[in-house]
Amino acid sequence: MTGIGLVSALGKLEPSWRRLLKGESGIQPHQPFPDLPPRPLALVGKAPMSVENLTELVVVEALQDAGLEMPLPDCGVAIGSSRGCQGSWEQLARKLRTGGEFVFDNSASALKAELIASQVATPAITLEHWLDMLPHKAAIATARQVGSTGPVLAPMAACATGIWAIAQGFELIQTGQCQRVIVGAVEAPITPLTLAGFAKMGALAHTGSYPFDRHRDGLVLGEGAAVLVLESAHLARKRSAFVYGRVLGFGLTCDAFHVTAPAPERRCAISAVQQCLERSHLSPSKISYIHAHGTGTQLNDQNEAQLIECLFGQGVPVSSTKGATAHTLGASGALGAAFCLMALKHQQLPPCVGLKEPAFKLDFVKTPRIAEIQQVLCFSFGFGGQNAVLALGRQQN
Repeated sequence: MTGIGLVSALGKLEPSWRRLLKGESGIQPHQPFPDLPPRPLALVGKAPMSVENLTELVVVEALQDAGLEMPLPDCGVAIGSSRGCQGSWEQLARKLRTGGEFVFDNSASALKAELIASQVATPAITLEHWLDMLPHKAAIATARQVGSTGPVLAPMAACATGIWAIAQGFELIQTGQCQRVIVGAVEAPITPLTLAGFAKMGALAHTGSYPFDRHRDGLVLGEGAAVLVLESAHLARKRSAFVYGRVLGFGLTCDAFHVTAPAPERRCAISAVQQCLERSHLSPSKISYIHAHGTGTQLNDQNEAQLIECLFGQGVPVSSTKGATAHTLGASGALGAAFCLMALKHQQLPPCVGLKEPAFKLDFVKTPRIAEIQQVLCFSFGFGGQNAVLALGRQQN
């Protein structure tokens, strides 16, 4: 991993990391839609952003961080999103239903001006432009942005999307199809349908996000994106690139159990962890830190805590960063991987923001912790029983 582009409700990569270590949260009360009640949300700007704008921001940041210039014709792309352009579809549906003319509102332009110098106007989207709103929007937009003519992949696997995208990029390099791949995920989930749907399920928190806490009461939706530049070791050495860390392996399984609830025996989730460890040639005792999925919901946190205790006991530090960034759905695994890489770089573990009274007997990181960090795991457990685990390692000198 030679470059990181990240944007969350805490800011870009460095501000997000600093604020995370301070225990700050980007979650605030918002009412972006007048016909829905106010809720705690994590917005990047003052109004909900589009997938296209978030993608452009993080890709520019990642390439600058990696010291790369466009065009990159041989670069592969693996960027996913669980919601895609749902916000645009909802706006279009409302306009068509009322007989009005649809124009997409390019919101958060002030933040965009701050994060990238050149302004790119977003054209009005009408029904004739519906192909621009298909689920692969983030991946295709990235390919156009960087001038890529290589493989372009657009995974969708609920909250496991981000890790799945990184795994796909890893495989493109392992199989020799690419020497460099831009990987990650983008999510703009603050839409009326998403809010109403999660509220109907009873999954949304009332005051904030408190992962693994005794008083947790649900998840908080947040916008965010993280894009990573993944290169072969040969290419990174050839251009003397700074290396945040190495992808060691991954595990992907599905419960095939229920549309929202995790399988109670956790067999397939455990299998994903074991697959990842085996492919990475690691034993549980070699893991320095686990970035947990930690959504703050009753079922997820209980199942995840029991899984960690079953496989690792109480001997590995654990935290979730969703108390700071909220739950960015498909992008959450990519954000988690970016924070893991920052932990490897700085040899410091990020705290589990929002955790006051742990409900489980694990080694939770409640304040930033200096540690010798060599290998880390990043967990994502999505609706539909999508289980994804990624192992990252410190770059060896």
